[in-house]
Amino acid sequence: MQREGVRPNKFTFVQVIKACAGLGRLEDGRLVHEQLIQSGCESNVFLGNSLIDMYAKCGSIEDASRVFYKIPSPDVVTWTSMILGYVKCGQGQKALELFQQMQQESVQPNSITFVGVLNACASVVALEEGRRVHQQIIECGWDSNVFVGNSLVDMYAKCGSIEDAWRVFNKMSSRDVVTWNAMILGHVQCGQGQKALELFRQMQQEQLSSRDVVTWTTMILGHVQSGQGQKALELFRQMQQEGVQPDSVTFVGVLNACASVVALEEGRSVHQQIVEHGWDSDIFVMNSLIDMYAKCGSMEDAWRVFRKMPSRDVVTWTVILGGCAMHGHGKEALKLFEQMCKEGVQPDDVTFVCLLSACSHAGLVDEGMRCFVSMSTVYGIPTQLEHYTCMVDLLGRAGHLQKAENMVMAMPCKPHVATWMTLLGACRIHGNVEMAERVAKRILDMEPENAAGYVLLSNIYAAVGNRHLCEKVEHQRKEKGAKNQPGRTWIEVNNEVHTFVVDDQDHPQMIKIRAELKRLSLLMHNAGYVPCTKFVLHDVEEEHKVFHLCHHSEKLAISFGLINTAPGTPLRIRKNLRVCEDCHTSTKFISKIVGRTIMVRDANRFHRFEDGVCSCMDYW
Repeated sequence: MQREGVRPNKFTFVQVIKACAGLGRLEDGRLVHEQLIQSGCESNVFLGNSLIDMYAKCGSIEDASRVFYKIPSPDVVTWTSMILGYVKCGQGQKALELFQQMQQESVQPNSITFVGVLNACASVVALEEGRRVHQQIIECGWDSNVFVGNSLVDMYAKCGSIEDAWRVFNKMSSRDVVTWNAMILGHVQCGQGQKALELFRQMQQEQLSSRDVVTWTTMILGHVQSGQGQKALELFRQMQQEGVQPDSVTFVGVLNACASVVALEEGRSVHQQIVEHGWDSDIFVMNSLIDMYAKCGSMEDAWRVFRKMPSRDVVTWTVILGGCAMHGHGKEALKLFEQMCKEGVQPDDVTFVCLLSACSHAGLVDEGMRCFVSMSTVYGIPTQLEHYTCMVDLLGRAGHLQKAENMVMAMPCKPHVATWMTLLGACRIHGNVEMAERVAKRILDMEPENAAGYVLLSNIYAAVGNRHLCEKVEHQRKEKGAKNQPGRTWIEVNNEVHTFVVDDQDHPQMIKIRAELKRLSLLMHNAGYVPCTKFVLHDVEEEHKVFHLCHHSEKLAISFGLINTAPGTPLRIRKNLRVCEDCHTSTKFISKIVGRTIMVRDANRFHRFEDGVCSCMDYW
């Protein structure tokens, strides 16, 4: 057009900018922006609004902000575009600050502004701010708008006030599928799964299509997010029985559910359906597929999916790197990172979390240090709290406890409890009581109701035989009302996921499971197994300590798997906590005695037990 001497007008520019936004073509959008500057139209509010929208949708909120502050008289669309941009880029607090600035400038918000501000409140869990915005919505007369009403329901639910969500829901004169979905998801996220199911059925009775794929997907994703992967899989099966066709988002949710409970066979079945429905060319679905296989213990399948993908983005590479980290393949992760960079894929902050985690699990201290330094110096990625936590883990596991503590103290950002917990875990591994006491005090000052801090410190005292201090810590824990997270283990057998807890009494096969455990215990003792009772907190006889250890959830799950699968079948289990030292030793013995591969995914990593040896080489 320009070659032929035709000068584009502002409407032409707007259409081109919209096209760049729709396709995510940031660099092309910047070229169009340059032409606008040259033509002297940059400060035009109409074009400026389009530029802000384009930059926000392409993920460059900095560019959007620069355009915003160059517009001399921004209108409501300008302010709203910028607020929505901040929300989209995960900067909810900045969106709220901008909304306050907008009001100071006496610019009247519209319905879309309010939707954006409510989304910002939801993203940062700003309940009181949300209530103030709700009052403004009523004053401005937007409370009858269904889109604003939906956002109010969603905001209240995500901020944990399900009562306020109900008040808005009941006052709405008209509701659509989005309204119901927001209420259903809110109940799931608040741990009220039964109420969510009741709403789901009520929605059907009111002749709003419960057969809608969006509603089913909302239910599935909600259960996954609240840690109810097994329930999410049941819902997926029910959805299929009712003839509802899943979409790409549904498949992503179901794959995440499979990963959460290590349901490999179910995941393979879902993979087949993905191929049949033609979603195997969708990069988001395929990234989730790689993640599922890695988290279910089959890196072979993860690699097969990765290698077949015609195009890969940074998430694809990051997910496979995360799989390498989880499985302790540190050197493989480093080679993969080099290949990623050679192929011109720019790593992001999450990529480095996975890479540093891989170095940590493999004990690659020098390599991890080099990666940590290069992140900011070579790749221009700001160092965040998660990266420092990875480095504390790397140094702490390797026994460099003082260096790890020094790193925490020198961090430019305030360390979270998770960072201190990582250091406390390293103190436990290496038996450093003095440092453990210092670190535990910080944790308990920050979060006095965090049971994990008490338990770790108590374990450290128990390991050195100091029963007095051990009991004192336990008393403090109970006094603060800090409840221990119960050990829970999942195992998939014949496409069905079974759940076990410590000292489980409820499973229908418990008599057979205990008999198998007794048989294994005898064989293990004959093979030289000695129970590790040093971390057992109960002040009881040694025999009772051993009995307690024998009924940990992973041992029950392994015994169940052995009596319900054919000889030689690998077992895959998932545990919500870090595997204890005794269970780790026991599983090595069991793998040799029964001639099975046993894969255990705990809170930190994967352990592959074969012929009496673990893939972690006892470095965990």
